[in-house]
Amino acid sequence: MTAAARFDTLQGWLSWQETLHPKAIDLGLQRVARVADRLVCRQPAATVISIAGTNGKGSCVALLEAVLLRAGYRVGAYTSPHLFRYNERVRLDGASVDDAVLCDAFARVDAARGGETLTYFEFGTLAALDIMTRRCPDVALLEVGLGGRLDAVNLVDADAALITGIGVDHTDWLGPDRESIAREKAGIMRAGKPAVCGDSTAPRSLLEAAVQRGAPLTLAGRDFFFKAGVQGWCWQGRQSRLDDLPAPALPGAHQLANAASALAVLEALAPRLPVTRDALESGIREVSLPGRIQRISGPVDQVLDVSHNAQAAQALADALREMPVKGRCYAVLGMMGDKDLAAFVQPLLPLVDSWYATGLRVERASSAAVIAAGIRASAGDRDVVACASVQETRTALQMRVQPGDRVLVCGSFHTVAEWSALRTYFD
Repeated sequence: MTAAARFDTLQGWLSWQETLHPKAIDLGLQRVARVADRLVCRQPAATVISIAGTNGKGSCVALLEAVLLRAGYRVGAYTSPHLFRYNERVRLDGASVDDAVLCDAFARVDAARGGETLTYFEFGTLAALDIMTRRCPDVALLEVGLGGRLDAVNLVDADAALITGIGVDHTDWLGPDRESIAREKAGIMRAGKPAVCGDSTAPRSLLEAAVQRGAPLTLAGRDFFFKAGVQGWCWQGRQSRLDDLPAPALPGAHQLANAASALAVLEALAPRLPVTRDALESGIREVSLPGRIQRISGPVDQVLDVSHNAQAAQALADALREMPVKGRCYAVLGMMGDKDLAAFVQPLLPLVDSWYATGLRVERASSAAVIAAGIRASAGDRDVVACASVQETRTALQMRVQPGDRVLVCGSFHTVAEWSALRTYFD
């Protein structure tokens, strides 16, 4: 730590950052850009890939990271939110940075900001860019936090942009429908730099934005294709075809679309980032990302998923159908107050026998009572229980579940994190 550092612990820095700006979210680049210019951190790697979208961003980052590392590149990755520890947000060569690295970066951001106020996310984004700039990885993978055009990650002029599936989420900031949301996400595209969209039903606004920005767009279902097979899957891009690829290690049929999008980005960047077939296969086969339809096998199976919008709930429902359960399915659901609860619950209704609405240790979270009322409005007379906390939910479930049952934990990163921290197992 430097002598001028405001705090000497990571938690001290993080707690202070939560109070620094009067708003938790304040979209816009003017303030954060001024600080970034003082830090000289807007070119964090020789090659930068920005990833935006409603769902699948984290999976695409993990897939690209796994492949590029196995291809021998030095890779930095920035993602959010974290699941267990803040350190997960910044990775260098596959490993989370330690507290000291983050604290030093926070001190540099603090020194550079002058009188500028920064949100929690902006402060962390600048720290991540500063860390990568100093470590000089070959590739930086930057996950956009909210939207794209006005997100702090968009300070960086990426060499390639990847936009994953586009659903309806964060409507208070991004607009009420897919057209307006897609327009915001298209803001990460750059003139003359390749852009990939993994949504085969991409709104017209995104296609128009690519033309207006002069970004050559590669679109799923038009410029690249994939198909599942008995022994593996195949991928067809603009210039190459790959057959008999291994299934992604991340569970769920929707991960083929994410893997296909990652391959389209790698094809677009092949002249500057060549990747061998062996590296592709190894990365796809060995990629790991906790909390994405993560199955914990036991007498009572547990499935943990951070999904929190309708599009992700549908992918979760499809995956659950591929994993039939002998007994009952109990769903533990905790959600933020700004989410569309009814839309999230709907795809899961046929697969859940009992719902446990749970409160979370987060101010933005809905109360258990509100969640329970929302579930009842959609599920009718289905079994719904409200519990004030995740720990209370676990205790209640331990009295009910039997071998052969399943416990599904979903609705938020916070729900999965709090449940995982309890290290719950059922006999």
